Amino acid sequence: MNLLEILNRECVCAPLTATDKKGVIDELVDLLHQSGKIDDADSLKEAVWTREQTRTTGIGHGLAIPHGKCPGMKNLAMAIGKPPEPMDFEAIDAQPVKLVVLLASPPDRTSDHIQALARISRLMTMDDFRDQIYGAESADEIFELVKVQEEQA
Repeated sequence: MNLLEILNRECVCAPLTATDKKGVIDELVDLLHQSGKIDDADSLKEAVWTREQTRTTGIGHGLAIPHGKCPGMKNLAMAIGKPPEPMDFEAIDAQPVKLVVLLASPPDRTSDHIQALARISRLMTMDDFRDQIYGAESADEIFELVKVQEEQA
């Protein structure tokens, strides 16, 4: 899966204004809504937050990937946010989160959802890419880093 199929520049925010987990999720869902990627922001917020309360999506190495499935969506959608300061996301390695990647998908696209999660995880295991994206200071810079990686894939 190429992440550029589900991410556009309008869905990247750096720095985020929210400073807590729920606020960050809401802010990223709002980006998806404002860009026309989703119709029902409230349902997606509820789905992602419910999933987050089941088990943290702070997967370690400074990354969180909150995700949820929402009826009424036609396609997968992704938003990326960088908090102004590393924040507590109750990550499995107890380290603060430096980047939040929110993934939303229709309920019937489980395979695509898993492929997108795997692609995000694979990118973030690349030390150079991870260092660059954590060091990025703007949404444009973050989007360009993802774009370069996906064009090389």
